[in-house]
Amino acid sequence: MTSSSHRVQGLNNDEVAADWPPINAADIAWLSARYPQLGERSVPRWHSPRPLSAAAIVDGPHGPVFIKRHHHSVRSASCLEEEHRFIAHLAAGGVPVVQVLASADGQTAVEHGQWTYELHAVGVGEDLYRDAVSWSLLTDVAQAREAGRALAQLHRAAASYYAPQRSTHLLVARDDLIRADDPIAAIKADLPARPGLARYLARIPWEAQLRRDVLPWHAGLAERLRDEPALWAHNDWHVSNLLWRDGQVSTVLDFGLASPTSALFDLATAIERNAVAWLELERGRDAVRIEIALALLEGYRQVLPLSATRVQLLADLLPMVHFDFALSEVEYFEGVTGSTANADVAWQPFMLGHPAWFHSAPGQALLQALHAAA
Repeated sequence: MTSSSHRVQGLNNDEVAADWPPINAADIAWLSARYPQLGERSVPRWHSPRPLSAAAIVDGPHGPVFIKRHHHSVRSASCLEEEHRFIAHLAAGGVPVVQVLASADGQTAVEHGQWTYELHAVGVGEDLYRDAVSWSLLTDVAQAREAGRALAQLHRAAASYYAPQRSTHLLVARDDLIRADDPIAAIKADLPARPGLARYLARIPWEAQLRRDVLPWHAGLAERLRDEPALWAHNDWHVSNLLWRDGQVSTVLDFGLASPTSALFDLATAIERNAVAWLELERGRDAVRIEIALALLEGYRQVLPLSATRVQLLADLLPMVHFDFALSEVEYFEGVTGSTANADVAWQPFMLGHPAWFHSAPGQALLQALHAAA
């Protein structure tokens, strides 16, 4: 499964061998017979360093095309189409989303052997953060404010979209457990259908660890979220998923984590992704950019007002916003790629370490600033 010659970004901001081989001539040849946007002479010009799938920009006869390839155990064609229908709704609502390309027979996702493929047009704008890892800081306050405005505009269009929960837990950001009265019971109920996660958790005292390190932050959240409407959301609003033109967001990329969560969950995720350097916490206060968090919030509120009560809830969501996704990463690494070492990273510094950081002086300063902004 591992491709030793293709290098990608690792979980510790290092360079590691890819779990998935790069897009190659055989992939392109098979797709070229089905997608008119590709041709016999299409060749990759760039391979993505992202680790959870394989992706490349390929030169087609009419311009560049973005190809993304997933293992079938992670995304089926029907599962990808859940994302594509959401993207199409946003596009109809005027959101500058990436264009999903259809094959000659009208499919937006196709399966071949162990792989599932999707093709996109290359987005409009400059990829200012192409090489940024997912936990790197957004450094420009004006960009943060614009990113907040763009997120609110996406939410405004998403408010009229209705679809069921995603058909997978793998590498999807849900808020099911945060909304659950008893997250431990909810996890146990899911385990028979999630064997990779069950296998990992069986080896560790997970219940005691969650009760000690994570669930104190959950107290009262489920009740407070009952009045927070479910909303299909992006759920990975990091600047590396945005293209820019003239200081504005010109294309929104990568809906792989999208699911029905809530507007506050999506905004809290944006703050977590862009305002905290999770891989450099040893920098202390320099690892958090409170002004970036506040600019995201300010830009969002310029488009969609938030009451003081909802801003308080936003702040209180932050230490828990990673909860469901951390479990999905544990499940992916243990159950799909077979890397218990990576599953340990997803459990220890991610699942347990993120809420622990919010007890630190920098973490408390971030929460206090958001509370004060209400």
